[in-house]
Amino acid sequence: MSEEASDVDRFLALVAAAQGRDNKLTSIQAGLLVAADLGIARDSRAFARLLGIAHSLVLRELNVLAEREGVLQIVKRDLRTMRVHYTLPPRDET
Repeated sequence: MSEEASDVDRFLALVAAAQGRDNKLTSIQAGLLVAADLGIARDSRAFARLLGIAHSLVLRELNVLAEREGVLQIVKRDLRTMRVHYTLPPRDET
C-alpha cells in the first residue's frame, strides 16, 4: 500500500471518528475539522481543492460550523477570492 493511500485512509478514518463523536457533523464538516487539526488545510479554497469539491459547498458547510459555539473559528475572510481562513479553538487541556 502506498503512503498516499494510507494517508487517505487515515484521513477518512478520522472523519468517520469525528462524525461518530458528533452525529450532527456532515462529512464535509468533519473533514474541515480533521484537516485543520492535522494542518492539511486551514482555508476553504485549499480544502476544496485538496478534496476536489466545489468551493461554494465548502463555504456553506464552514459557515454552519462557525455558527456552532466552540467548534471552529473564522480568522480571516478574503472578499475578493471568497477564501475563508479558519482554525480550531484552543483545546482545553484539563
